[in-house]
Amino acid sequence: MAVSKADSGPRPQQVLEQPVLGSRRLSNILVAAAVTTGGLGFLLTSLSSRLGRDLLPIGHPAELSWVPQGLVMGLYGLAALLLATYLWTVIGIDVGAGFNRFDRAAGQALISRRGFRQEISVEIPLREIQAVKVEVRDGLNPRRRLALRVQGRRDLPLTRVGEPLPLADLEMTGAQLARFLEVPLEGL
Repeated sequence: MAVSKADSGPRPQQVLEQPVLGSRRLSNILVAAAVTTGGLGFLLTSLSSRLGRDLLPIGHPAELSWVPQGLVMGLYGLAALLLATYLWTVIGIDVGAGFNRFDRAAGQALISRRGFRQEISVEIPLREIQAVKVEVRDGLNPRRRLALRVQGRRDLPLTRVGEPLPLADLEMTGAQLARFLEVPLEGL
């Protein structure tokens, strides 16, 4: 009876997939809720001023004169509700969500993100990836992101937009990806 040695050791991982969080985050939902509440408050204040009746449980907006206070409050409320509509649409579509998939067997990297109207996908042969780049910039507008340095192209960002990732998570993810792709890790 012959013993097969084909499954004697652990096989290297062939596919690495990293999910990317989009705009459906708690911070965005809280901002959209605050803008919606404020916009409704301004509109109700404007309407109270026009009708002469208090439509809000706090304050006495009916005592405001319609021109200019009530009218300006109405414009602020309308602008806030238009902004809130945009924010809720972006959250509903989950713009920016997607994944990074690196497949050794196929020799391809697929970077996919959800846009407003369509899915955005970029395929890159693994042999064209030169390095994994870690960018860390602190200050007023901090940036912490991972990017792929690709032959003949600009750096391709891999991490989400918005809240900067914790430095430890960024380094760990970058090191894991560089090991998987067998390329250097730059920027540390």
